[in-house]
Amino acid sequence: MPGSNAIRGARVGSGPMGEKDHGARAERVQISYWDALGNETIRYFAADVSLDEIPEQIDSPTTGLPAGRDRENPPQLLKNEPYKTHLAYVKERRTPEEADELLDAALQKLRARRGTAK
Repeated sequence: MPGSNAIRGARVGSGPMGEKDHGARAERVQISYWDALGNETIRYFAADVSLDEIPEQIDSPTTGLPAGRDRENPPQLLKNEPYKTHLAYVKERRTPEEADELLDAALQKLRARRGTAK
């Protein structure tokens, strides 16, 4: 092979570790993760990795939800709050009378800017 970079007699990927220590022949441990919808995700880790180094939770690639190793108790679905307007937050923090006063004051300012007084 003209122009080849390989050293004659050497195989690509061979080295002091040997073929069984890397690539498809490496010893691996299979760990299953489940998300709240019951989807299973299988991850492979090197056999010499301790269980403390294997993460307890990952993000499921199919749903994007958190997935844990416990099949019976997977992480719960995230609860997203619906969008609230600023006025809804103001009404939550104040008494109804104060909220009505703020609303009336805001409406009076808008009417004054428009030039129509009611």
